[in-house]
Amino acid sequence: MPNIRRPRKGSMGFSPRVRAPRTFAHVRAWPESPSVGLQGIAGYKAGMTQVFLVDDRKNSITTGQEIVVPATIVEAPPLLVCAVRFYQKTADGLKTAYEVWAKELPNDIFKTVPKIKKVDHAKTLEKAEGLINEATISDIRVLTCTQPKKSNMAKKRPEIVEIRVGGSSIDDRWNYSKGLLGKEVKATDVFKEGQIIDVLAITKGKGVQGPVKRWGIKILPRKTRFGRRQVGAIGPWKPTRIMHTVPFSGQMGFHQRTEFNKRILKIGADGKEVTPKGGFLRYGTLKGDYILVSGSIPGTTKRLIQLRQAMRTPKTVLGQPNVTHISTASHQGA
Repeated sequence: MPNIRRPRKGSMGFSPRVRAPRTFAHVRAWPESPSVGLQGIAGYKAGMTQVFLVDDRKNSITTGQEIVVPATIVEAPPLLVCAVRFYQKTADGLKTAYEVWAKELPNDIFKTVPKIKKVDHAKTLEKAEGLINEATISDIRVLTCTQPKKSNMAKKRPEIVEIRVGGSSIDDRWNYSKGLLGKEVKATDVFKEGQIIDVLAITKGKGVQGPVKRWGIKILPRKTRFGRRQVGAIGPWKPTRIMHTVPFSGQMGFHQRTEFNKRILKIGADGKEVTPKGGFLRYGTLKGDYILVSGSIPGTTKRLIQLRQAMRTPKTVLGQPNVTHISTASHQGA
């Protein structure tokens, strides 16, 4: 009898497939950027639409022609810079060294971070200057809070999002961050149209699922004794243990995923110009700033999406896209 071979079912690169600890992603890595400025932004996923644009890819068979591409709309209200966080490099990686919080903060943020009510802004700023002069700081990032009240979200409590400040000099990065304390940052201050970015989000949660749906294993013949929607054997005689690669039931979805090299098609200030008739399904009408990203992105509607400068910049550099039309056809009943 021939030896039957096939690829294993499901990728082990995403294991362990457990629920994410929170509803928005944790950015584990940031690209090195010589220019001083923020390297990311956050917004809420509103929905998808169709975009008509002129194909500017050189090797495409439709170069110079008008094509239709799917796109995702992310509502991006301005982020409020609440604090500057210093990091020191240790044997165990980067560790938080110090934080400088803004002098005036909205009342909503005290529900999320109650300890900052008693922080003396003048003293913390003086100590931060001393740490910069001692040259013990290896990385600088800012803590920003979202402003869902400026979007169509019904929630009131903001999320705290950490964003790295790019630049080659610690002094330049500190001076830039210090000037942002207590101010708002818009999407146009971070990204531009046509730029290649990475999208980080938490995928749709599907609950506990069996091995057939979760791993894609084959359904056993109808006369199988102990059930059909399971593996035939959970392990060999030797070694006498169950291997971690055996497909079992468990959590499916609600995992953190990263989509690399997505293109920004448009950044606008009036969300009504891209809102379909009747509003987005399960979201409604966009109120303010928005980002139009080519293709689909992970996560469900109303989920917080993080946009980051590209880690794997492609060799082909594309300019500003020539968008001719954005579909606003009704999504109700879709």
